[in-house]
Amino acid sequence: MPGYEGTEGVYFAVQYGQASLSENYWPYQPTTPVSFVSYGSDEITYPVKVMITGPLKDFDRPFRVEVNPDSTTATLGVHYEALPEEVIMPANSLVAYVPVKLKRTADLQEKEVKLGLRLVANEYFGLSFPEWDAIPGYESGPLVKEFDASMHTLYVSDFMVQPVVWRGSIQNGNRESGLWGAFTRKKLELMAELMGVTYADFASEETMPLVKSMLLTNIVQEYLIERYNAKDPVLEDDGRLMWVGSVPWTSYIGVPYVPGG
Repeated sequence: MPGYEGTEGVYFAVQYGQASLSENYWPYQPTTPVSFVSYGSDEITYPVKVMITGPLKDFDRPFRVEVNPDSTTATLGVHYEALPEEVIMPANSLVAYVPVKLKRTADLQEKEVKLGLRLVANEYFGLSFPEWDAIPGYESGPLVKEFDASMHTLYVSDFMVQPVVWRGSIQNGNRESGLWGAFTRKKLELMAELMGVTYADFASEETMPLVKSMLLTNIVQEYLIERYNAKDPVLEDDGRLMWVGSVPWTSYIGVPYVPGG
């Protein structure tokens, strides 16, 4: 915390807020959403920021962290791996990161799980701010006025909703149209597989301009036609043919494909 020189202690110093505003004024947060759709891996190491109060020291110092069972619904060995019992605060540093190893599982597409962390006092560090009050001026994001900064909770999910840029639509009778038709997770994941794009690429016109969208459409379209001609068509979860661009078939949401029909 800027300007604070009190007891030697540790606290979670996680900040986030509006991307268009300076991160220097993002408020401190007691929770963090972690969505696997933003990552291209089934396992990630998520860094959770911890800072210290009190004077710097010219030697490494360990601090303790553990899972808080009262705020945890995630399952050890399924959704996350065991935390290190101690994390090192490097010499002459104010900042360290708790490495939290998270795992993508199928159930995260349907439900969110929580992983609560809590700092534990040891011979080197106490707990700086068990009663944290929001700092005036740090308001360029969601504001939580009071919380315990010795605790932090990760909300882990793998939900995929239609991104900001999705160049498709649904016409009368649930017919797919536009470049990409109806949004489905399966379709976006196929796009990612064929062209190396990520979910984050669909977040703005800057990262998914029209020319890139057209190229993506052509690549997916060629693949779908190739699979169809090989009598191994790509189907959506409701059984209909996956549809983009100018494939030589029409797809209606909820109407399964019938070979030879």
